[in-house]
Order: sequence, then structure tokens, then C-alpha cells
Amino acid sequence: MPVNLKAPDPKDLHPVPGVKLGIAMAGVRKANRRDLTVVTMDEGSQVAGVFTRNRFCAAPVQLCRQHLAADSHSRAILINTGNANAGTGDDGLSRALSTCIALARKLEISPQQVLPFSTGVIMEQLPNDRIEAGLPAALADLKEDNWATAAEAIMTTDTLPKAVSRQVKIGGKTVTITGISKGAGMIRPNMATMLGFVATDAVIAPALMNPLVHEAADQSFNRITIDGDTSTNDSFLLIATGKAGHDPITRLDSADGAALRDALIEVSQQLAQAIVRDGEGATKFIAVRIEGGKSEHECKQVAYAIAHSPLVKTAFFASDPNLGRILAAVGYAGIEDLDQTEIDLFLDDVHVAKNGGRNPTYREEDGARVMKQSEITVRVDLHRGEETATVWTCDLSYDYVKINADYRS
Repeated sequence: MPVNLKAPDPKDLHPVPGVKLGIAMAGVRKANRRDLTVVTMDEGSQVAGVFTRNRFCAAPVQLCRQHLAADSHSRAILINTGNANAGTGDDGLSRALSTCIALARKLEISPQQVLPFSTGVIMEQLPNDRIEAGLPAALADLKEDNWATAAEAIMTTDTLPKAVSRQVKIGGKTVTITGISKGAGMIRPNMATMLGFVATDAVIAPALMNPLVHEAADQSFNRITIDGDTSTNDSFLLIATGKAGHDPITRLDSADGAALRDALIEVSQQLAQAIVRDGEGATKFIAVRIEGGKSEHECKQVAYAIAHSPLVKTAFFASDPNLGRILAAVGYAGIEDLDQTEIDLFLDDVHVAKNGGRNPTYREEDGARVMKQSEITVRVDLHRGEETATVWTCDLSYDYVKINADYRS
């Protein structure tokens, strides 16, 4: 069961003027399930993206990068679940391009204006004929208030759809930010096995789109891990339609720029955290906060060492305060000049380790009390500087193995 996560209420998801979504059942992998989503953006919309750093990236990722680099003014997004179209070579590229051409013809735009996304099983041929056959139904379903259904249609092993919406005042106008994401396993930073799409009607200077999407990703989707595996298909897209009517935001350090950036990061973080809360087999949501680092980079090194450790994660699943495992992870995180006698470890309000050793006042029953909670914060103070970093993870349960052992059945 997801950790303190509920399906979004469609009434809470604000439509974004200039964006429409249509969903269909194409039978990509299984019959009678929503597995095809088309998103259209009005002319003049801007799009920027962040993609997986896995060198074995999927065909749709390769095409998306090419189409965005060509500055072709993207007008449509095509998403399928059930098949990742990764590890498919030139045939995979050809099949992905075929779906772009098919959608472009129906929308009377160029294929380079279509951005394809796929998620599902790796190293299987994309059934592009089924996707193309499903396009008329998806296009007939296009509407602005389809965010909740789209969030469901992009799911794979997720147990719940993930969607977040916020509105802020910018330049006296109401600006909407609405997004959806999917992901539950093969999750590791840079990025996770995930798809994320966030749209806003804010008026944003073109030069700010890439900085905005990268900062939002760095503060959200690049701060989560479930199992340490980096996927082939990870993608996070920011869409700005410019329909809100306020003066263009040209600087992120302005009041309006900061308001937009903060709201975008908040939406992205909630979407990213929803992925962790719905992690395959997860029973606990864990924030790992590292303080007192010389740099943010070394803080993240330590945080990921803890968050990736199977020994730490299984201890959390068992509610076993075997907390020396956390100190061991700090030690092998790769900081060569780390002074272990300076390390403090906290589990929520419980001071577990002091000056690198067991805190004399620590009682194991206090650690056990915290470990039984569904939400836990691990805090480590390195006492080396002023920098901090937080990542989010979950425990590792029996069900994680079952889900991934049975994934293709």
C-alpha cells in the first residue's frame, strides 16, 4: 500500500489554458486499460525537458532530445505505457518516429513538433501499429480537464495515479501549475524510472525555460531513490503556454520569477515524493537530511549512500533500530577526509549517535518507537561546514522482490 498517499481528486486539478489531454485504450501490452495519452499545446507554447543520464537511453528519449534541440516549437506529446521501446536499436527509433509522423498528420503539424514518451518493459518491439490505431480515440477525447485520467493512463507498476496542482498570483494574474508523474520502481537519481509532465500558463522568457526545468528536477526528481537503478526512459517536461496574461518573467531573481520558481519546485517535489510513497512494496517514507557539509555535493553523497543501502532499507522495513548500518553508510560514502568523531546521528527527535559513537543517553526503545512510524527523518550532522541536502527514499520489503519477479507475467 502507498505510504500516506491518496489518489488525486479530479476537482483539485486545475486545467491549464492552452493544454488539452486525450486518453485511449490501445492495447499496447494489455487489453482494456488506458495506455495511450496525447497532450496538445497551443501554438506559441514553450517546452523544455530533462532526461535520463543512462547511456542506454530509450528510442523516445533520443527522439525527444533531437526534436527539442531542433527548436521546432513542440505542439504535441505522445505517451504510451506497457512498452519502454528501449534496447530496440534502429528499429525502435523507426517505430517511435512512425508514431510521431502518424500523430503529426492528424494534427497537421510536423513530426518534429511531436515529443514521444514510452514506459514499460525494456527490449521488446514497440507495437506502433496499435498506438497509431489508438490515436483517433485519444484525439476525440482531448479536453482541458483530463489531468486525473492522464495520470492514471501513464501508470505501470504504480498503485495510484499521481497529480498535483497549484495556483499563484503573478503580476496580478492567477497562474496555474498542474502536473502528473508516474514511477514506483527502477528509481534512482538522474533521474528515476519516471515520467513527469508539468504545465503552466505563466508567461516565461524563452531563455528561462531550461534553467527552470533543470532547477525543478534537481530539487525534486533528482532527490529520490527507491532501489538505486537508473532507468532508460526517465523524462521530465515543463510546458509553458503563456496564456496567463501577465508581463513576461525575464528574471528568476525577481519577485514574480521567484514566486513561479518556488511554486514549480513545490509541485515537482510533491510529484517526486508521491513516487517514493508509492515505491514498489514500500511501507515507509524516509527523508534523509545531511547537514554540516563542506559542499552540497558531499551532502548528497552521504544521503544517497544511506538511502541506497539495502541493509538500511531492510532495517526500516523490519522496524529494527540496527542503526549502526546508517553510520557504516556514512563511512563508505566516499568522503576521504571525514572525521568520524564529529558525526551526530538523529532519528526524528532521537539523538542516536554523538561524536561518532553511541549517544550515552540513547535508548533502543526510543529508536524502535521511531522506526515503527510510517514517516521517518534520518538526520546526520557532519560538522564540516554549512551546506545541507535532503533526499527521499523508502524501505525495501518482501513485496518489492515479488513485484519485480512477476513484472512481465
